[in-house]
Amino acid sequence: MIIYALIGPSGTGKSHHSALVAYQEGIEYIIDDGLFIGGNQILAGRSAKRENTKMAATKRAIFLDPEHAAQVREKIKEVQPQSILVLGTSGRMIAKIISRLELPPAQRIIHIEEISTPASIARAVEIREKENRHVIPIPTFALERDFPGYVIDSIRSFFRGGKSHTSDMYDMHQSEHSIVRPLYSTLGNYYISEHVLEQITIYETERMEGITHCNRVNVTYGRKGMIISIEVTLDFGSGNHFFPQLLKNLQFEVKNKLESMTGLQIFQVNVTARRLAAPR
Repeated sequence: MIIYALIGPSGTGKSHHSALVAYQEGIEYIIDDGLFIGGNQILAGRSAKRENTKMAATKRAIFLDPEHAAQVREKIKEVQPQSILVLGTSGRMIAKIISRLELPPAQRIIHIEEISTPASIARAVEIREKENRHVIPIPTFALERDFPGYVIDSIRSFFRGGKSHTSDMYDMHQSEHSIVRPLYSTLGNYYISEHVLEQITIYETERMEGITHCNRVNVTYGRKGMIISIEVTLDFGSGNHFFPQLLKNLQFEVKNKLESMTGLQIFQVNVTARRLAAPR
């Protein structure tokens, strides 16, 4: 396992740039502020930004809690990564994280000044001081249940430098990041548009074999949670599907996908087959 370290003072844009560093170096996983992140998902851990005080957040970030450290260690053993990028404010902090998670020593250390301009660093520090916002290196929709009740926003990442093929590829695939305002900074809610829920539902419905089209999606709210109603057109020509079971499978997939991507509680998924599409 190869360990990389990204070092920079608090608020200088480490999290913002970490996904780019991981992409360019071919690093599979990131450890940032108490979270173990793989691809676009939080795999294990608890974010330091959920803590009520800065002291508690610092302890969380260096995995001082034995249960927290054990959870992340087990997940690392399970996925067996070839490489991990560890973020920290200093070499000492990196060493503490590595020790608590029982990782090998860092083989390459990258400083924020190597990958960001002085103007970008100054701007990041200004935003942190004025708004106390922190970037989580995953898309907003992947924040699942780790940040209920937080103020969440998304940004487009623009990295300075020439228009190389590598940077173009990065912009296409990983330009979306998430901003979380920590609990000890401000309280608030985050909102997900009904249109977003509808689009996720349509996508998951139409990618299921045996369903040709999602005709309509209706999102309503009940006392026990959200209710999703779907009308679909079935593929009569496939011949390989028992339609009642197909519709049950669709209920299961839509519920799981919406809950995992948004953190919302889905109380019901009602599916109605309105049409059959026969071969011409």
